[in-house]
Amino acid sequence: MNLKDYIRSIPDYPKKGILFRDITTLIKNEKAFKETIDQIIERSKKFNFSKIAAIESRGFVFASAVSYILKKPFVMLRKKNKLPADVYSVDFELEYGTATIEIHKDSIDENENVLIIDDLIATGGTAEAAAQLIEISKGKVEAFIFVINLFDLGGTDKLLKKDYKVESLIEFPGH
Repeated sequence: MNLKDYIRSIPDYPKKGILFRDITTLIKNEKAFKETIDQIIERSKKFNFSKIAAIESRGFVFASAVSYILKKPFVMLRKKNKLPADVYSVDFELEYGTATIEIHKDSIDENENVLIIDDLIATGGTAEAAAQLIEISKGKVEAFIFVINLFDLGGTDKLLKKDYKVESLIEFPGH
């Protein structure tokens, strides 16, 4: 199954000049969604991790299913002011603005290996911020798995230069 066939491209969203890769068309198809989860699980087998973290919100869709199947705890990396207990915060740049993500301070144990899952990597700002949150929590980033890599926007290269392991299921140009 070619998962690319299930990704809708929307020009000029969320602002002019951005070609948005929409995963809703993938997750609404039960066979494509199952294939996506199966591929993430297969790729995760090469890594040693005890927890799965995901970036709000589309990363939650994939990571929660993988967490359930692999019987691994799931950690949510959320937008600012969405977590009720004490948090660590990291500010970062997006392709189309700035943002903050947070993690509960008690989510990760010291030296715990964490697999980070998200729907898409573009410039890498969100992924870098997620890694910083894991590391501030005294955990270790075992690897990243993305459903989509916008390869010409440099995010994967940025992570690889920092010696992170990166896997992607689908490759698209960014614009």
